[in-house]
Amino acid sequence: MSKKIGFIGVGNMGSAIIRGLASRDVELHGVDHDADKLAALDKEFGVISHDSPLALANECDVIVVAVKPQHAEPVVKEIAAELGAAKCLVSICAGITLSRFKDWSEGVCPVVRVMPNTPALVSEGVFAVCLDDRDLSTEMKTFIPGLFQGIGQVHILPEKLFDAFTGVIGSGPAYVFYFMEALIESGVALGLSRTQSTEMVKGLFSGSAKLAAQSDLSIPQLREMVTSPGGTTIRALMHFDRQGVRGDIIDGVFESYLRSIELGE
Repeated sequence: MSKKIGFIGVGNMGSAIIRGLASRDVELHGVDHDADKLAALDKEFGVISHDSPLALANECDVIVVAVKPQHAEPVVKEIAAELGAAKCLVSICAGITLSRFKDWSEGVCPVVRVMPNTPALVSEGVFAVCLDDRDLSTEMKTFIPGLFQGIGQVHILPEKLFDAFTGVIGSGPAYVFYFMEALIESGVALGLSRTQSTEMVKGLFSGSAKLAAQSDLSIPQLREMVTSPGGTTIRALMHFDRQGVRGDIIDGVFESYLRSIELGE
């Protein structure tokens, strides 16, 4: 019998995961304040809608809590009466620890914490999955990570590394887009139209990422391929180094990491 997977919240990330599961042998359920979004998911993927989180929890084997972090506590407390050892809670709420989910659910069911990033919206995400909860069955330790494999990379991490993951990968798309913006503006300043510069920079990043993914060379070796002695690229990179750009990036990641710790306290 296929498992029943329920989503409390079908916003961007919840919908992305649903899309990735659509071809699997699972039964999909959802509840959300946006009835139109639920209706669209039902039409496209056969998602069964419910009137309340409690009704969904009663019906499903795995309950994915995909709401904003500030809404997680009342939602989990609302559905606690329908939870049990045979069910599993999956949280994709940033910054909320396993222990808090266990407290809110009165410890009656196992909890898995998952940290996604936004490229999951195009099935190219990177997911951290925490299987630290001792109440997890061997079956669930295999089944839950498999739910996310259709929409990106899945990395099993202890919870103590989730803040590091957030600083580097969870926040990472914003760093990439920030650098893309700077390159686009550079192109415009040098005479390219904004449309041309934008398309060129998008191609630069997608092509570079594909090269990095498919090449046997390390990232520094790939950089060296472009960096000819006395050439244009080394001139730019030396300027970045004199300005401490590399150190600033590392410091920025650490700021994100520290903020993640604060949010979890």
